[in-house]
Amino acid sequence: MRPFTVHTGRAVPLDRSDVDTDQIIPAEYLKRIERTGFGPFLFDSWRKDPAFVLNDPRYDGATVLVTGPNFGSGSSREHAVWALEDHGFRAILAPSFADIFRNNCTKVGVLPVQLPEPVTRALLADATADPTLQITVDLRARRVSAPGIDEGFEIDDFTRWRLLEGLDDIGLPLRHVDVIEVFERARPARLPTLSRP
Repeated sequence: MRPFTVHTGRAVPLDRSDVDTDQIIPAEYLKRIERTGFGPFLFDSWRKDPAFVLNDPRYDGATVLVTGPNFGSGSSREHAVWALEDHGFRAILAPSFADIFRNNCTKVGVLPVQLPEPVTRALLADATADPTLQITVDLRARRVSAPGIDEGFEIDDFTRWRLLEGLDDIGLPLRHVDVIEVFERARPARLPTLSRP
């Protein structure tokens, strides 16, 4: 997973609350066996509306999603985060997130940033008025900044460290592969061993 330290990018204003994972990526696209390629199906039902914000070419290439409260509710599907990541989003700013969705974000390097609702409302208004609005999300300093806004956010130390280091659930144990191999070689021959290609 790519490390997340400081990211500056243009913002997409998605002024909706209670966006669930089925709205983020409909169930019909969950048959894929890869973890990539979900981006084109992000918000699929809403993209049928020509006025939907992601259909506006002024927001092409934007990497920060600003949205309303309770983002990512519903089922626990990881595909929702994969679709957001595949589309190019590196950070999501909202007043609140569903717990499982927030956790899934941190497992792939998308940073969910919980901000006070007045701050997200201001960012939504600013990004709607100016599609070139740049937002900086600084994980090291735990701050979000944009013109007229400088706001801190909370994130637990372990999750912050993992994101800064770019360590997902596979990367964490692979830091100790030498110790794992020593352990595996010492196991009795009758037990399965670690096989490496």
